[in-house]
Amino acid sequence: MIKKFRVAKKIQSLKHSSKSGKNVSQPINFLHRNIEKNLTTMQNSLGTSTDIKYREFQAHYYQSISVFICFVDGLVNEDVINMHIVKPLLEPNIHSNSAPTEDYYTYIKKRIISTSSLKESNILDDVTEGVLSGETAIFINGFDHVLLVGTQGFEARSVEQPDTESSVRGSREGFNEVLKVNTSLIRRKINNPNLFFEEMKIGKQTKTKIRIGYINGIADSKVVEEVRNRLERIDTDMILESGYLEQYIEDHPYSIFPTVANSEKPDKIAAKLLEGRVAIFCDGTPFVLTVPHLFIETLQVGEDYYSRPYFASLLRLFRVLALLLTIATPSLFVAIATYHQEMVPSLLLVTMAAAEEKVPFPVFIEALMMIIVFELLKEAGVRMPRPVGSAISIVGALVIGEAAVQAGIVSAPMVIVIALTAISGFVVTALTDAVVLSRFFLLFSAASFGFYGILMATLVLLGHMCSLRSFGSPYLAPIAPIILSEWKDALIRLPLWLQKSRPQSVTRKKSKREKSLKNQPNHPQIQKGD
Repeated sequence: MIKKFRVAKKIQSLKHSSKSGKNVSQPINFLHRNIEKNLTTMQNSLGTSTDIKYREFQAHYYQSISVFICFVDGLVNEDVINMHIVKPLLEPNIHSNSAPTEDYYTYIKKRIISTSSLKESNILDDVTEGVLSGETAIFINGFDHVLLVGTQGFEARSVEQPDTESSVRGSREGFNEVLKVNTSLIRRKINNPNLFFEEMKIGKQTKTKIRIGYINGIADSKVVEEVRNRLERIDTDMILESGYLEQYIEDHPYSIFPTVANSEKPDKIAAKLLEGRVAIFCDGTPFVLTVPHLFIETLQVGEDYYSRPYFASLLRLFRVLALLLTIATPSLFVAIATYHQEMVPSLLLVTMAAAEEKVPFPVFIEALMMIIVFELLKEAGVRMPRPVGSAISIVGALVIGEAAVQAGIVSAPMVIVIALTAISGFVVTALTDAVVLSRFFLLFSAASFGFYGILMATLVLLGHMCSLRSFGSPYLAPIAPIILSEWKDALIRLPLWLQKSRPQSVTRKKSKREKSLKNQPNHPQIQKGD
């Protein structure tokens, strides 16, 4: 009965994969009852790699029975194998000299193996995949089914504070590279039976584990189904990081703006799940993807909700200002210095002219060189070891900048403009890719047509952003289209007790959050003397 169920399940999966366009020409290989044949089959399947370990021995039930186990050295906890598999099978048991009441396979499954994770299969591909995932396979002579014991025990990085998203107030936990650890961090924060995780494997060669996380009843079922379908349609050899998945499932792969968000903070992912988004976890990376992704999310951080609303709203406006400055400052300076000198006060214009008089290059070439040098210094600081990277930043900012001004290669106002551009860019790191490309686009437009070129380039970018959608949600919502109910948590953040509904642009429906009367401003006040 078990064998029929396994075969039906395997055939069903093969039919499903054929619909998605994947290769299904490989036949199903079943295991044998003879242990020697199974040993030869496993050796042919896994090859002669030195980290594949086989342990053969004789177990005793009412007679001597040949058994061998197979595992991958480095992916398993050998103490678990020794204490819960090998030792119990080698030790004499009370049934070793009596007539058998059940077959040895059932006896091992029900009475010998004391681990919490135990599966069985008679399909070679399933057994091979389990062994390569850190499980230990137990082969018993006379049985064509194999027991797969969960013995994973590989080295992993501990839960630490993420470097890419530091915070002053809030959780210091960050995801690591182990899939089950990442999902457990979310489970700790959302103690809800409606939180579901669906697992699949993607990549013909890597067979990377992927988990889809969502809260049933809050997330839009159509979005969940769309995420599942897009992941199942991926046909590739390898998935090594969540960035691979992002490029396969995003709505607009040719756009410079990201339509899939990523984060390595569990509290941030938990908050997005509670708003109705879907999270995608990838084994081997601490970065978790979330969809749908709106542009306004790049201007919001977790600390906005841990602080009082007035200061959090002010910081959000500063981020908007920083975004505008880092994109438009070089182009505005080039347009003013080249075409619109009348826009500058006379005293400042004289100072700028005196500074530019000694520079042999046009303002556009000067700005282009400085931006390229800044990007090179930033890339060097990221790629070099941390102590050396900080030294490069100091040398680039102080030595090269000061020497370039004194040598007359660039002007002092241009150094100030590039410094302001760089500092503002560090405020909106979530949009680094789009900011750099937009900066170059506006710079070339300003050098060609002045303010008119900046205006036309800005309209092109805004029109493109308005056309973007992320899993059905407008990218610029709630600003375009206008959704007034979501403006409470857009450019400014109103108090949490006023945010009674979840974002409609994400859930596609009017969904109320749970009310807490004692946190409302009109709850009964404690009187003096109470």
